[in-house]
Amino acid sequence: MIKELVKDEAILSTPCEPATAADAEIAQDLVDTLLSIEDAACLAANQIGVTKAICALADDEGNTLVMYNPKVLFGMGAFKAEESCLTREGSVRVTRFVKIKVAYDELVDGELKPRKRDFVEWPAELIQHMCDHCQGKLV
Repeated sequence: MIKELVKDEAILSTPCEPATAADAEIAQDLVDTLLSIEDAACLAANQIGVTKAICALADDEGNTLVMYNPKVLFGMGAFKAEESCLTREGSVRVTRFVKIKVAYDELVDGELKPRKRDFVEWPAELIQHMCDHCQGKLV
């Protein structure tokens, strides 16, 4: 179900609780909402008002990746980026990494399965932004 984006800083600045397999409906709402927003590339659950550590990314073809409990394990190639956000006005300058390794859970057959994966460039920047959201950082 498509949800309204939340701009309340009290919600957005609250660190998210760990997500479980029981949060699959929240993840689906997140994907539905993400795909309904023109030119949006990523969205975190707290941006739809749910403080669970779930984020979704979409590519140009509409393929999505949903990450439960994402954590950046390490990054390489620090650089300064100017980022904007769907739920915040303006832009902010942040330090990001060109390449990251992320640990996250993926929902497979109703169960969360641990994953580790490398990401580079734009997807890496998006995931770092989403991990900030999950930690309650206002970006």
